[in-house]
Amino acid sequence: MQNQDIERLKNIVQSLLDEAKQQGATSAEAGLSQENGLSVTARLGEVETIEHHCDQGLGITVYFGQRKGSASTSDLSPDAIKETVGAACSIARYTSEDEFAGLPDKELLATEFPDLDLYHPWALTADEAIALTIECEAAAMAYHPDITNSEGATVNTHQGIRVMGNSLGFLQARLSTRHSLSCSVVAQRGDSMQRDYWYSVARKANDLEAAAAIGIKAGERTIKRLEARRLPTQQCPVLYCAEVASGLIGSLIGAISGGALYRKSTFLLDALDTQIFPDFIRIHEQPLIKGGLGSAAYDGDGIATQTRDIVSEGYLRGYVLSTYSARKLGLQSTGNAGGVHNLTVTTSNNDFQAMLKLLGTGLLVTELMGQGVNMINGNYSRGAAGFWVENGEIQYPVEEITIAGNLKDMFKNIVAIGNDVDYRGNTRTGSILIERMSIAGE
Repeated sequence: MQNQDIERLKNIVQSLLDEAKQQGATSAEAGLSQENGLSVTARLGEVETIEHHCDQGLGITVYFGQRKGSASTSDLSPDAIKETVGAACSIARYTSEDEFAGLPDKELLATEFPDLDLYHPWALTADEAIALTIECEAAAMAYHPDITNSEGATVNTHQGIRVMGNSLGFLQARLSTRHSLSCSVVAQRGDSMQRDYWYSVARKANDLEAAAAIGIKAGERTIKRLEARRLPTQQCPVLYCAEVASGLIGSLIGAISGGALYRKSTFLLDALDTQIFPDFIRIHEQPLIKGGLGSAAYDGDGIATQTRDIVSEGYLRGYVLSTYSARKLGLQSTGNAGGVHNLTVTTSNNDFQAMLKLLGTGLLVTELMGQGVNMINGNYSRGAAGFWVENGEIQYPVEEITIAGNLKDMFKNIVAIGNDVDYRGNTRTGSILIERMSIAGE
């Protein structure tokens, strides 16, 4: 994207803010986004879908004192801007006052905008995308003769720009890209049928795993799941593989987020500065990692992000707050409007094989199903699949079981965190070993 294009979009956002002031708003914030990309899926060697994406939209939020109104449109014309601002102003005039509504504190707004290396467009043609997906799926199908069907392989490219501005003088543009390649296949052996998948995601296309490697990994994972068994009901140690361990950390973030706190709907209410993990656990944000999938210099309110510990030495050191939720709690924003940024869990020196040895005899979880997490009391119950492990060695796949516990106990009973970190998302963690959980099976 050219500099003149960026400036043109900034000018549109500024015109929204100017129009809001002209229509009587005491303050306003606005955003504009433009996105485009390509998505191609091939199944059984044939093209299934080709989609070109091209979207744009802008939104405005106005404040008349403590009364708030919002409106949006996909039309960037001057007339549409005027009408959209007018709609937001009309809403604001009839809403109730909210003492916590309003723009962020000016002194917290970001003033430094380092190059985080987030923008790497991929000039991928439809033909090239088709070739990649067919290669990926073919590698999976060829992995083993028991692989008999496919859910397909998909490649996605995405690039976009988001411009944010407010009447405090903040006006910034953020460009980013995100590309991915995935494959899912089905295997059958006798009466046993299983599916599994693998994927790669990155800011730069060159950082994606090779298409054939993704397919082979998808095939390997699928074959390993064949002839899965159920387990007897019991209690045992549980090892979450890195791909699903991030969900445990996500439960922590949900429990210490502003909305849950001010609604008093979290099992970690008033837990600040108390020990909720073993003393070797550290969880911290690193928002300025170059090329990180969660990197950002500012949050959804325009407030500067910060490198900080959320948990250190097992103690909860900070909440996850936006401007609004912080005001509701009588606190200060932590720069987390829109979520956390490159949340990183400090690991041990144990690789995955070492984590299996630490597990000894117990359950390795590789897939979770359902949403059985009660954030009010911490009760946790999820459908699961994975592998039974004895003496540190995988014995056989398991399925149709439920694992259960309470998140408070699960957090405190973490034994180790592996160095097999999954970097494909906004939460960076290795596998997590929990001392004991309940398994409901046969």
